[in-house]
Amino acid sequence: MIGKTHLHALALGSCLLAAPAFAQSVNLYTTREPALLNPVLESFTKDTGIKVNAVFLKDGLQERIKAEGANSPADVMLLVDVGEINAAVDAGITQPVKSAIVDKVVPVQLRGADDNWVTLTKRARIVVVSKDRVSQDAITYENLADPKWKGKFCIRAGQHPYNNAFLAAYLARNGAEKTETYLKALKANVARKPGGGDRDVARDIQSGLCDIAIINTYYIGLMSQAKNEQKGWYDAIKPLKTTFANGGTHVNVSAAAIAKNAPNKDNAVKLIEYMLGEKAQAQYADGNFEFPVNQAVKDSAAVKLLGVVTPDTTPLADVAKNRKAAADLVDKVGFDN
Repeated sequence: MIGKTHLHALALGSCLLAAPAFAQSVNLYTTREPALLNPVLESFTKDTGIKVNAVFLKDGLQERIKAEGANSPADVMLLVDVGEINAAVDAGITQPVKSAIVDKVVPVQLRGADDNWVTLTKRARIVVVSKDRVSQDAITYENLADPKWKGKFCIRAGQHPYNNAFLAAYLARNGAEKTETYLKALKANVARKPGGGDRDVARDIQSGLCDIAIINTYYIGLMSQAKNEQKGWYDAIKPLKTTFANGGTHVNVSAAAIAKNAPNKDNAVKLIEYMLGEKAQAQYADGNFEFPVNQAVKDSAAVKLLGVVTPDTTPLADVAKNRKAAADLVDKVGFDN
């Protein structure tokens, strides 16, 4: 989620460091929605005495830090999507996160190469079906290619980042040839041209246009609380336990990295460690129906609604590496045409 630049958001590093009321500070650059992060950041300051100077950016975060160079005031980057956080690594603006708490809480497959980023929360991409017309309770991603779903499958564009990450995960597991065959089979099953949003596929299930679709879990949570027609879309769908064959569930993440030239590196580590603690994990994850990465948090809103999700063991760093190849295959088969 993204939002306007505010909450201590200041343009220059020299201004960011001007925090006379606090002995210590940490500077956060993020593309997340302020309303989602503010409660956690305020709790961190209250519990540690460290002020968070947060810069909320719609886009261009990596470019800004790179342009600021060695004098960048950025300590921590917090981004949504493994591709975005991996792009920060590729841009050379991160450094390893060295922390015993990270090592204990965050599984290796949910960290970047050399621990250059760490997952804070997860969101799963799962299959939903018509509650009235489909009886099964579990499915594999591979089963979406079954001809029995011909004319019944709805999905947003294959080139959308959510589907790109999913298809990159499929590619990392199965190779290019099998992924191309899979894409052709999915295309043969679509009820309409791929497009729209994740909420739209739930709407289309309610209308009878399709019986099965793929969706990010947090949209299910948000629709469950809606006060408009989206509540009806939620009521029409049934989430299925969704995994790869002989694997786990595909997840994408919100993740944090320490800036290469962080002036407050120790406090940067403290902020990341705090956000992995049980209190902050519950607070942060519940704000957007995401799954906490800390397994000690048992009763998050997403878990209560959808049950426990076991992430696939394919390293997310490998998923990020395969995103361009997955996008090329989508174009090759004309998936979005």
